[in-house]
Amino acid sequence: MSAEVDADVLVVGGGPVGLATAIEARLAGLTVVVVEPRVGVIDKACGEGLMPGALAALSRLGVDPAGHPLTGIRYRDHRRHVDHAFRGAPGRGVRRTVLHAALLDRCAELGVDRVVARVTDLSQGSTGVETAGVRARWLLACDGLHSPVRRLVGLEATASRWPWRTTASRFGLRRHVAVAPWSSLVEVHWGPDAEAYVTPVGPAEVGIALLGPRGADFAATLASFPSLSRRLDGLEPTSTVRGAGPLRQRTTARTAGRVRLVGDASGYVDALTGEGLKVGLAQARAAIAHLDDDAGYERAWLAATRGSSVLTRGLVTWATSPARRAVVPVARAAPWLFGAIVEKLAH
Repeated sequence: MSAEVDADVLVVGGGPVGLATAIEARLAGLTVVVVEPRVGVIDKACGEGLMPGALAALSRLGVDPAGHPLTGIRYRDHRRHVDHAFRGAPGRGVRRTVLHAALLDRCAELGVDRVVARVTDLSQGSTGVETAGVRARWLLACDGLHSPVRRLVGLEATASRWPWRTTASRFGLRRHVAVAPWSSLVEVHWGPDAEAYVTPVGPAEVGIALLGPRGADFAATLASFPSLSRRLDGLEPTSTVRGAGPLRQRTTARTAGRVRLVGDASGYVDALTGEGLKVGLAQARAAIAHLDDDAGYERAWLAATRGSSVLTRGLVTWATSPARRAVVPVARAAPWLFGAIVEKLAH
């Protein structure tokens, strides 16, 4: 590969974490190109609740998307509920399309270059990386759960590598409905086999995200939450059903030569706790801070990821076990513990 480069940093993936990584690079005085095959604003199935920590991280980048204030988290089943109000600043419910548009605007303001292309191969040497016709000193893979770059550089862990860690695959579905939010809390409804997340995203719209096993039907799964289903009955959908999964992704490492994995591409546990974007933004910041230090990025990635990952794994293990029905009763019986977990994940 030629010693000449087109940019200091090549970001593969133009979703929220990819764009945030590009903004981090520009704020650090680096030139950056984002490679993404899709054009314009990109939607994705997600819960759309920005925790206070994620909102603060976006503000540091100069991004302030419009949405609906979120004051806390509510867990509920068919008989009971428990609430925890965030200590300090609130979070915000933001449509993924609104968030993406705000990040695109900030990238344009900072002079981030974009190339419409799909990554199918890459080459790297001692001084740079090349893919999609772009040469850069570093490549940051922010290309999601099913990252092609992760596979190309051999960092994808297979189930056979850790057979004792296999768990049932979980998937997400999301749709919006036209209704004034009835609460400023993110409601997490616990059903027999799935969770339903209700997130206010505007003055007249809420998002409904469902997490559960493979092959779940949105309408049938929603019907397993009778009180929520009755509340939404007859309301007009404002978006189509989108899906994502399997959610669990593992990696053998986060660095390979001059390639770094960031966000969902670097490994993902589950969307149950809603901290994915907050963690992805922290990883983006760490990646730019440690471009020339493989071990430094691995340590920073672990520091940014470990706490939420341990809590999420524990909750998912509980949620996929026969003790699932005890989640809300235990949270209600020990509100101090529920509150401590929420605060840890939120900030």
